[in-house]
Amino acid sequence: MSSDFAISCRNAGKAFQLYLHRNDQLMQALFGWAKTYYKKHWVLRDVTFDIKKGECVGIIGRNGAGKTTLLQILCGITKPTTGSVEIDGRIAPILALGSGFDGALTGRENAIIGGAILGLKRKEIIAKLDQIADFAEIGMFFDQPMKLYSSGMVARLAFAICAHVDADILIVDEALSVGDEAFAQKCENFIAEFSKRGTILVVSHGLDYLRTLCDRVIWIDAGVVREVGDPDEIIPRYKAAVRKDDEDEANAVIGGGEAA
Repeated sequence: MSSDFAISCRNAGKAFQLYLHRNDQLMQALFGWAKTYYKKHWVLRDVTFDIKKGECVGIIGRNGAGKTTLLQILCGITKPTTGSVEIDGRIAPILALGSGFDGALTGRENAIIGGAILGLKRKEIIAKLDQIADFAEIGMFFDQPMKLYSSGMVARLAFAICAHVDADILIVDEALSVGDEAFAQKCENFIAEFSKRGTILVVSHGLDYLRTLCDRVIWIDAGVVREVGDPDEIIPRYKAAVRKDDEDEANAVIGGGEAA
């Protein structure tokens, strides 16, 4: 991979195993060497793109298009079935906020573990705990078990951890849709500031926000890259395609009703 690129994705594809019968997964484990007991469901196919260091790129597409799966591959949460992904730099993945937290541990303890997972040494993350607590704004709950947290508090802590791990690449999956308006604005301000020094890949349905923030957008449609380019060019075409699909679907429903 060229030293100019933070992310390089080549012909990446992802297929999940679908088991149609109750015992098929057990049968696959026992006799998979002789027969396949599942069907492959491809959610991504032949995805290829490069993201330069310092670039801010948005990913757009309808629900189920494969956007989150792509981010999970880039973050190393899951491996591609085909193709390859190369990353140059430390990633802070704000994905499925708080999904990896242990509810029996306090926010402070989860912050230490989360920082370690993201590549910081223990003494480094401990030195940042006060900053994380201030950013999260959850008060005394920082030292309470996370099972007592609301979803908004979990989101605050998860974002605060990712904001303080000195990452080179920030990967965001609809993080700003969780929490109150003031905290969402705080996150937007952090992302805008981060864009001046790091690389950002963000999935959002906030198309106006992406037009303001991003240098380019990648349009994922049914698991494939449909277009890559200037947000001012790609987003209007994406909106038009969504409207057309919705109109076609509505007409099909009306037509079916009349036929009945």
